[in-house]
Amino acid sequence: MSRRVERHTRGVESLTPLAPRHVRRVLFRQFWRDLVFLHWEVDPFEVAGLLPSGTVPDLYRGRAYAGLVFFHMEDLALGHGPPLPYLGTFNEVNVRLYSRDALGRRGVVFRSLDCDRLLPVLVARAGFGLPYRWAQISRQWHGRRLLYGTRGRVHKNPGGRVWVQVSDDVVTPRPLDAFLTYRWGLHERGLSRSYYMPNVHPAWTFRRCDLLGWDASPLASVGLTPVRAEPDSVLFAPGVPVRFGRPALLPPPGPPS
Repeated sequence: MSRRVERHTRGVESLTPLAPRHVRRVLFRQFWRDLVFLHWEVDPFEVAGLLPSGTVPDLYRGRAYAGLVFFHMEDLALGHGPPLPYLGTFNEVNVRLYSRDALGRRGVVFRSLDCDRLLPVLVARAGFGLPYRWAQISRQWHGRRLLYGTRGRVHKNPGGRVWVQVSDDVVTPRPLDAFLTYRWGLHERGLSRSYYMPNVHPAWTFRRCDLLGWDASPLASVGLTPVRAEPDSVLFAPGVPVRFGRPALLPPPGPPS
């Protein structure tokens, strides 16, 4: 396996249901609701080529995973201010990968973030270098069945969808599920250098759900080999309040070990 995949193997933070660090200076607050997580095993070498400098793939038992996550965001607020009316509520669909940095912090790397509010898309792209895309996103409950769908507005990005049936039964996450969801920050490439942005939220509560249908086309749109098999992990979470801290630059990449 290449050094790009296997470096930074020491001092990796533990997987914990609560954040291992406090967010002292809150940059954003928001509430994530009705989250559906779909994950597939993917080629770790493909993942390595899609991560920002200063990070390597975070592997689970030698395997890399990509996620397609659908959710509804509410009450987006700056710092400790009040929620933004209208602009602070929208649907989002993202493609995410899993990373580690030289300090051992595990993170999420977003390869695409579809959002159905244009202004948040423009602000996130300009201010933080995040790959937001303006899209049409539907979110519909039909009794206990939840359907999400997305398709691009400007560049006609490939659309994705998920259809699940949700029960009230609380489920305990498997070790793989914990690896994929116990994430307390994101890694991204900014205007000058890669950075890490921490986040905190209460422990996840997952409910049992059955997958009724899916379309994972957004994964191929970011450079991953198209997936055709059923997901390796399917999760539903009612929601959590989230706080993001200020970003910190990553150490410059060192010479190969």
